[in-house]
Amino acid sequence: MPSRTKKFRGSRTHGRGKKSGRGAGIIGGHGMAGYSKTKKIQMLKNDKANHSKYFGHYGFKRPQCTVSANSTLNVKELEEQLERFVSLGFATKNGDVYDVNLTEAGIDKLLGNGNIVSKVNVTVSEASESAVEKIKAAGGSIVGFDEEEAAEE
Repeated sequence: MPSRTKKFRGSRTHGRGKKSGRGAGIIGGHGMAGYSKTKKIQMLKNDKANHSKYFGHYGFKRPQCTVSANSTLNVKELEEQLERFVSLGFATKNGDVYDVNLTEAGIDKLLGNGNIVSKVNVTVSEASESAVEKIKAAGGSIVGFDEEEAAEE
């Protein structure tokens, strides 16, 4: 079928009248346009596209100033990064014992994933039970938090 475009060159509406040829004007606009008026029944019936929650407020987002994530370190990572902590000044080596201050390094909690062989005296504000057991089994100690409070939690 031949195109009628050439026939209507110079014509403003191409034979469609004033409004019906304007984009999606005859069907109520693009996207979500008309969902409060003409398309409302379609929206309420059709829950497949999850349009039923289009109106109103749903959920809650906590203010980011109140949300704080702990920076954590596993025992395995501590073992791997001992020399790095010494070079950065967060740890010292006395013979075969390392004294590491994780609080100064910006680490909030020590977790117990992995194994440790080195004797390490760690200063940290929080530690998991398994991390405490592994550090003590290797001959080290953990300073800076109350073990009884940690056991209660």
